[in-house]
Amino acid sequence: MKTKTQQPIKEFENHLHGTELRWFAVYTRFKSEKVVQRLLQNKEIECYLPLQKVTRRYTRKIKHHEIPLISCYIFVRINKDQYVPVLETENVLKFIRFAKNLLAIPDEEMAMLKRVVGEGEEVTAEPGRFSEGDVVEVIGGKLTGLRGRLVEKQGKKQMVVELESVGFSLRMNIDVSLLQRV
Repeated sequence: MKTKTQQPIKEFENHLHGTELRWFAVYTRFKSEKVVQRLLQNKEIECYLPLQKVTRRYTRKIKHHEIPLISCYIFVRINKDQYVPVLETENVLKFIRFAKNLLAIPDEEMAMLKRVVGEGEEVTAEPGRFSEGDVVEVIGGKLTGLRGRLVEKQGKKQMVVELESVGFSLRMNIDVSLLQRV
């Protein structure tokens, strides 16, 4: 009788730390992001909800709204002790996991996300020449440091930005003077 060779059981990766605060993505109920943000702040848990300003034109009025950049997501900066209080928060459904692993989002990607919604420092830059498919980096403006692939040539440039840990691709128009080929 042949015996099967057993492979070692792969342990799941968990980036929660006992004392160090790390960023994690949390999935919320639909249209509950602002409520969850308020509840987490009441519990003194650091959280970040990226909001974009949108203007809606109606027949008789114009309204300005702030809506979440990523629907049903909020980001929390927690340690191991704050994990359960976040899960116990009303309208929080779960932590975002990748293949059952609870992975922290690097501080650099959170800073990049903040620049996408217009938080950060302004920088000016010199224009350059590009062609479609070039890998470019934003060297000026609120998105400084962001890297992506140039998709289209128009009056303004359009590029794809991938935030790997968050798992989203963002497509945006950006002025050519703020780009540099990598």
